[in-house]
Amino acid sequence: MKIKLLGTGTSQGVPILGCQCEVCLSIDDKDKRLRSSALISDDDLNLVIDCGPDFRQQMLAAQVSHLEGILLTHEHNDHIIGLDDIRPYNFRSGSPMNLFGSKNVLNELTQRFPYVFNTLNKYPGAPEVTQNIIQKGIPFLWGKKWILPIEVMHGKLPVLAYRFGNTAYVTDVNYISPDSMLQLTGLDNLILGVLQPLPHYSHFNVEEGLHVIEALKPKQTFLIHCNHKMGLSAHFNKLLPENVRLGYDGQIIEANW
Repeated sequence: MKIKLLGTGTSQGVPILGCQCEVCLSIDDKDKRLRSSALISDDDLNLVIDCGPDFRQQMLAAQVSHLEGILLTHEHNDHIIGLDDIRPYNFRSGSPMNLFGSKNVLNELTQRFPYVFNTLNKYPGAPEVTQNIIQKGIPFLWGKKWILPIEVMHGKLPVLAYRFGNTAYVTDVNYISPDSMLQLTGLDNLILGVLQPLPHYSHFNVEEGLHVIEALKPKQTFLIHCNHKMGLSAHFNKLLPENVRLGYDGQIIEANW
């Protein structure tokens, strides 16, 4: 299995529009962050986690010629608003796109994209989707492999993290219950949302994220959903434990599933 980090930034991305800080003006590619998303490739199947506003750009950059499904973590715009751009994959495959998400998230999508889910007088060429409702703690089959959805909290909003064998992807989080922590033990790779050094009401800051990493003890951790307050990537990585690094756009993580 290969996991490609398509985006590692927060909802505004980095650089932020109009910002003149050293991170937003940096020429280092590792300081440029599209909205958080990842591509899971295994057995010639491609699966994307979230489809935010940079989805089209990310698919072009990663040269993704076919896409079989999208895992949705939650319903915030920076994770779903690129849904319309699945159309070329519909046209090429002749099949609907599989969407996997909680009932609440899929219901929310029907409100945001009524023309996609309208079965009466549907506009020709509108995106085609198949809804797959998944539940926290209940594994589901993707191809020949199992995926485990794990609930974490993003302020008051439930978010689904996903475990693929010994790799887990956990975005937009500021609390993980004891039960969910148990489901995240024994990891080789943890991809974890950590927003910034300062406290935040709905995201882990650096200190909180490091406490979680210390408790879970994954072999290596990649921080995502980072904003410009992290500072320059080259400088900040020197402050982290050896097995913890800022993830970066385009990074590939190879793992067993």
